[in-house]
Amino acid sequence: MEDLAGLSELDENSLLESLTGRFDHNRIYTYIGDILVAVNPFKQLPLYEKEVSERYKCHEKSSLPPHIFAVADRAYQSMLGRLGTGPKNQCIVISGESGTGKTESTKLLLRQLMELCRANSQLEQQILQVNPLLEAFGNAQTVMNDNSSRFGKYIQLRFQNSSVKGAKINEYLLEKSRVVHQDEGERNFHIFYCMLAGISPQDKEMYGLLDPTQYRYLNGRFVQDDMVKHWSAKYSEVSNAMDMVGFEEQEKVDMMTILAGILSLGNITFEVTDSDALKVADKSQGWLKAAAGQLGVQEEELLRCLTCTMTVTRGESIYRLHNQQQAEDARDSIAKVVYGRVFGWIVSKINELLSHKLDWDVELSEIGILDIFGFENFAVNRFEQLCINLANEQLQYFFNHHIFLMEQNEYKEEGIQWETITFKDNKPILDLFLTKPIGILSLLDEQSAFPQATDGNFVDKLNSKFKANPHFEVVRSHSPLFTIVHYAGKVQYNASGFLEKNRDNIPANIRTLFINSVTPLLSVLFSATISRTGTLMPRKAKLQVVDDNFNSTRKQSVGAQFKHSLAVLMEKMFAASPHFVRCIKPNSSKQPDQLDSKLVMDQLRYNGLLETIRIRREGFSWRPSFKEFAQRYNILLLNPDLPLDKESCISILNTTELRGWKCGSSRLFFKYWHQEELARLLERLGKAAVVIQKNFRAMSCRRRYLALLAEVRRQRQLQREREEREEEEMRRRQKLLEEEEEKRKRRLIIEQENKRPAPPPVPLPRKKKPEPRPRSILTGPAQSSPLAPVPRPRSKQFEATPFDNDLQVNSDLINLLGQPESEDSAKERRRRRSNTLRWFKETQARKVARNGTFPCWFHGMITRRQAEDLLIDKPQGCFLIRVGQSREGYTLSYRGANRCRHYMIEMQSNGKYVILGEDRAHAALPDLVQYHTQVGIKPFMEILTMPCGQQCDHEPDYEELQAVMAPARQNSSSLDPGEDIYEDPDHVHLKMQRLFLPPGQNPGLEAHKPPVLKRASDRRRRQEAAEPEFNQEEDPEHKGRPVPRLYPSIRLAMREIQQIQQQFSASQDQTAPPPHRPRGPWRKKDP
Repeated sequence: MEDLAGLSELDENSLLESLTGRFDHNRIYTYIGDILVAVNPFKQLPLYEKEVSERYKCHEKSSLPPHIFAVADRAYQSMLGRLGTGPKNQCIVISGESGTGKTESTKLLLRQLMELCRANSQLEQQILQVNPLLEAFGNAQTVMNDNSSRFGKYIQLRFQNSSVKGAKINEYLLEKSRVVHQDEGERNFHIFYCMLAGISPQDKEMYGLLDPTQYRYLNGRFVQDDMVKHWSAKYSEVSNAMDMVGFEEQEKVDMMTILAGILSLGNITFEVTDSDALKVADKSQGWLKAAAGQLGVQEEELLRCLTCTMTVTRGESIYRLHNQQQAEDARDSIAKVVYGRVFGWIVSKINELLSHKLDWDVELSEIGILDIFGFENFAVNRFEQLCINLANEQLQYFFNHHIFLMEQNEYKEEGIQWETITFKDNKPILDLFLTKPIGILSLLDEQSAFPQATDGNFVDKLNSKFKANPHFEVVRSHSPLFTIVHYAGKVQYNASGFLEKNRDNIPANIRTLFINSVTPLLSVLFSATISRTGTLMPRKAKLQVVDDNFNSTRKQSVGAQFKHSLAVLMEKMFAASPHFVRCIKPNSSKQPDQLDSKLVMDQLRYNGLLETIRIRREGFSWRPSFKEFAQRYNILLLNPDLPLDKESCISILNTTELRGWKCGSSRLFFKYWHQEELARLLERLGKAAVVIQKNFRAMSCRRRYLALLAEVRRQRQLQREREEREEEEMRRRQKLLEEEEEKRKRRLIIEQENKRPAPPPVPLPRKKKPEPRPRSILTGPAQSSPLAPVPRPRSKQFEATPFDNDLQVNSDLINLLGQPESEDSAKERRRRRSNTLRWFKETQARKVARNGTFPCWFHGMITRRQAEDLLIDKPQGCFLIRVGQSREGYTLSYRGANRCRHYMIEMQSNGKYVILGEDRAHAALPDLVQYHTQVGIKPFMEILTMPCGQQCDHEPDYEELQAVMAPARQNSSSLDPGEDIYEDPDHVHLKMQRLFLPPGQNPGLEAHKPPVLKRASDRRRRQEAAEPEFNQEEDPEHKGRPVPRLYPSIRLAMREIQQIQQQFSASQDQTAPPPHRPRGPWRKKDP
């Protein structure tokens, strides 16, 4: 049974049996009307290939099995107004406890939505790269889930018509405490393990990273050897995601350096001296220096922030020394706040890069996807679990409100006969948390305002206020404990740390310290303000002084921010049409092909799925008003002027074969499948309209064509008539000239005859008539202008990119008559070409050239047709790269099996190169070429096999490349002949040249290097070689790359740490007692 609303027997056993049977056959998706139930299989299934995605585009629900792709398609079609309702914003709510697969469902929904709105835009790939980036920084392993979201997110996709134009991420309550503490069986955030497993040894030295087992914030543990490869691949994925979204290289380096600083900070320990003063332990001195260098601050200033607190009283600064516990709390507090600010900045940066570039008055449609942390019940539940479970209570209320409460209230108001279905209402639990002034969060804020209040005082306050509440239970214990009866069961909370986490204060001296950091990113993070919802809002310019308004913006507690952010989220979701995905976890051991009936039944009960099935089977999920229905479906009566009233709606419905609908006093009531049936009727009319449009357009185009053809024929006929008239006129003039000449000769003869005696008569020869001259030798204005050649067919891979063809769009008559290009069009074309050429010379020439030469596959600024002419007789896999003629970018022309294809190469805002539609960014064009010699280009997976070399072996064949090379030839005499600057050639370029070098050709490149590029390369190498702490010969990969701001300090600190550890190990070996010699011969002494 694919739709549980069709079960013949509706009880818990039949529901569980149906889900179990489908799970055993790997059918993890099931419908409850228009609600999707998804069971986590804990394994890979062949359900998400490209072919499956194509089948679920614009499909009928009953024609294909239930699928997560069907939910994406339904939301997309509903947003466009194609499924029975007018265009309206949509939201997809994915709910379930931790480990049910909500994050994976979100990624699949995003992928399918980007397939549905595909418009050859790089924005689609950027949106898809957001999830792996946020997963790395916001997800972690827990006892319930290996990839648990430790924050909530609401993704807003903005559309104009059917194309995506922007995206925004709203994040909720990152679990910052995980940075400094993890319970047994849990891990820190993924990014730390990705970084330590994926960074090269040279980069680890640059960032100041040592063996992972040395870091206290990782509990001295690291992943197993078989998982190192997995995390290394994840790091490459995260790094590529940053490049794709648009993060700058320096920003990435600063970010990784800050993360390394957090790890170093955790290794700082304190000890009390004989005079009861506090100092950093001797073995931690190196870690203090490393953390200061990585965070870009002075060592003394960082130590002062750790060991004392500064307060200002009446203009006087007072320093209060910390004890050991307070110093450790200050250390952990700095680590948490720095990581939280980095995460908030990442989200803010993503929103900035993915925001739409349209005018703000342009109306955009929206689809929102909610992926929020699942319900949690651990052995020890803290403040984070309280907020997480409150969010799930809010989502359960939203579900109940839409499915039960709102629907049944409308039945009563409209007079529809209905037997009320009871459901478990969790509104009293929400009131327990959110009511003012005696809700749990209000009391928490009240206690947080008192500096001397303790967590025990807070629990005592709760016990006194809510001891009679059925959803609250008092716990008799010496620890501050209390129990909440949630919709999903009882959860006992440990209130230790509640007040401190709710305050989340940043001491002024810590904020001042980091605002003055030499790392610009860290300065920006602590100069930012925090919104009412807890969102980081970076300022455009760096602050030079600390303003006093910061404390006022931070007076709002974490609980108040979270409460306000939930209210804003609910406001957005109530304004949209919801689609629900209910995720189920089959077992607690995270094993495939195992289903725990008791666990599944518990989830079915507290999610209210049995009641949901009943209301979907007996109720009316679609309830449009008379006006909405008549406006949408008056086309079924072919009467656009139909009045928008009840009678019109009934007339429309009488023309259909729908059964089971009801009519209320102000709206109609339909079953969930009625929308599809009405949409099918509209689709039939839509197809008929397409046929009419097709024939009308064909007729219009033919009329236009015939008119143009008649005009051409008329012009040609007029031209022939004009030529004939001119030819006749020339013959007449020739004849008159001949007659005049003949008369003149006669007069001369008569005159001569009169002067001499008359000779005997002589017969005269016959006159020849002048023959007409052939038309082909006519000159001057009589010659006809040649007609324009008929263009040969073009490939259809990128027909939507006319700027890449060097063809001007003129009217059909001008093209047919061969009239020249207008002066304005030619001027504009030349201007664009000149701008693009200047962009290439100023910003790209040195990036493309390697060792003073351009690669043989680079052909400058040539047209699409010229590229196809070069590739026409080449084998499959041959390629070249050319500069766009009217845009700042490149095009890769490829010789396919039966035609040439042209792939646009976009330049990201961070200088990375991406083939349009690909999901990988490259630092340079040679890197892009090298990558696609091994990995095919989507969608045809075409491999680059052979470059299309230029016709000349020594110089470029095209004027743009010659223009770049020409200054080098003119200034070659100014180069010092005795200076050898090619002792260290670019090995990557040589290797690439050998890869594409035709057999028998000399691989040497030195003879063809332009001197101007030689001097620039030499100057850059000399500057890099002059850096005292960075040896390029040992680490060629760092050539030209950004480095941490205080790299020398970091490197010295790492050496000091290693020396201290060696000394400590040596002292341990000296003081250790001699090993006990075993008596038996079974143990051999180590040599």
